Amino acid sequence: MFFSRLRRDIAAARQNDPAARSALEIVLTYPGVHALSWHRFANRLYKMHLKLFASMASRWAKFTTGIEIHPAAKISAGVFIDHGSGVVIGETAEVGEGTVLYQGCTLGGTGKQTGKRHPTVGKNCVISAGAKVLGSVVIGDRAKVGAGAVVLKDVPPGATVVGVPARIVKTDGGHRVPDLLQDSSDPFLKELCALRERTFALEREISELKKLLKIEEDKNENL
Repeated sequence: MFFSRLRRDIAAARQNDPAARSALEIVLTYPGVHALSWHRFANRLYKMHLKLFASMASRWAKFTTGIEIHPAAKISAGVFIDHGSGVVIGETAEVGEGTVLYQGCTLGGTGKQTGKRHPTVGKNCVISAGAKVLGSVVIGDRAKVGAGAVVLKDVPPGATVVGVPARIVKTDGGHRVPDLLQDSSDPFLKELCALRERTFALEREISELKKLLKIEEDKNENL
């Protein structure tokens, strides 16, 4: 079972990383592959109720790879963690086969609630560098999360989301979402636009008041 999953991890690395030259190189030098192997060992200990030893194995993996995965997280074989430094995967997170996680991404929680509090990521997804997927949200199969995005709600299958908070910019099939759709609107951008329009209106009023004041001053001088 271990070697079967390892072969699938190696295959995922070769498929997603053009720099990979051989299976031996991947096994010896890829921290993402090392972290997943350590996680499976820690996960087995966790299921055997040896939680202290599971946590110790997880901490060792973090120390050697820079990737922190809770022993209870459910990660399918064939997941690829590229580079991996700073990746954090929480206790109740689930990651489907074929998904690619880039450095600095987080599958985390949003508070101290119990139960399912971490994301569920479907198959063949891409979580880009620095992205944060927070809470018990579902990332549909083949979805893509842009670099630095903060995802706080479910992402439909095949969609692409970007921004803070994340909004859909492409749907399944590559169709762009019109900017006027509510799901893709940015409340901060709307507020900035409203403030800009208000500023223009105030500048016009000030200009009119200056003209009136100038006229009154001219009248007083003539008197």
